[in-house]
Amino acid sequence: MTVPDYDADLPVHVERVLDDFVREAGAAIRDTEPAFEPGLDALSAFVLGGGKRLRPTFAWWAWRGAGGDPAGPHAEGVLQAVASLELIQACALIHDDVMDSSDSRRGAPTVHMAFAKRHADAGLLGSAATFGLSAAILIGDLALAWAEDMFAGAALPAETLTAARPAWRAMRTEVMAGQYLDVHTQAVGDTSIEAALRIDKLKTAAYTVQRPLHLGAALAGAGETTVRTLLNLGGDLGIAFQLRDDLLGVFGDPSVTGKPAGDDLREGKRTLLLALALRGADEQGRDAEGKLIAASVGNAELTESDVDDVRQALLDVGAVDAVERRITELTDTALTTLEQAALTEPAATRLAELAARATQRNY
Repeated sequence: MTVPDYDADLPVHVERVLDDFVREAGAAIRDTEPAFEPGLDALSAFVLGGGKRLRPTFAWWAWRGAGGDPAGPHAEGVLQAVASLELIQACALIHDDVMDSSDSRRGAPTVHMAFAKRHADAGLLGSAATFGLSAAILIGDLALAWAEDMFAGAALPAETLTAARPAWRAMRTEVMAGQYLDVHTQAVGDTSIEAALRIDKLKTAAYTVQRPLHLGAALAGAGETTVRTLLNLGGDLGIAFQLRDDLLGVFGDPSVTGKPAGDDLREGKRTLLLALALRGADEQGRDAEGKLIAASVGNAELTESDVDDVRQALLDVGAVDAVERRITELTDTALTTLEQAALTEPAATRLAELAARATQRNY
């Protein structure tokens, strides 16, 4: 039997095991409850219809760097375990779109909008919007449940999965805490730099980079020193990843990002970009820019022209340059930490390449 070249074609293999799992996981309920078929189809399409696959990729290369053998008997099991991170991601994004009242994701209607339209088109009873929100919450919950099933069902020794459980448990709690902190910060109107960084650390850094690295290393049996180094690396790189997202949320090309530019402003996201802009405007005595930026945060009626004005204000007070500097500093620190992690090749090189891809992307 030919051993798959996991290293060369990792996204293809992640897609393969996700496709196999989603099809099998939904088979029984699809047969017995055909009314739920649209929900299953929506989740399958969401999971398989795009995404950067960054989380399983970080986890895989941490496993490889800590001694994992891609030609060994456990490689396929590890692939399934790390691919389950994509179901955590699906849950987070589907629920995030509900909380943010987002209309589009990856250039298509969000799950709650698609199910609201389904309700309206069929002339069903009750509120179409409420039906859409309810369906999206349940589909996101299903993704979370399936993530556990996929992880726990990986063909790995029990002691290997047990060793990775602390990372798995911490990640799921941290991302939910980060989601809550995000909505709480918007509700209280906290525009501080400290609040923005706390959200970045919990909501993004932990489950995008830190815990996937932790998970992969634990699956390889890595010691505490290696895990601690990877957690430090992941914290810096994960925040840099989110800061790039913050810039794309205001300045990104919608045809590339799949979301309308300016949505972060309309949704009232308290990002580091905005926190630095408000502080910069205050320190520079730019009252007009500061008032414009403050009034735009959470204003759902912003037009494209309004967003253009905010973009210019963010540039004028130096917030964009400040965020770019932070991205560079955090990435450089992460790469220095990577050198200290003593990971085997080609994992160290691949993780360095992944760091650049995560922080210098345009989507």
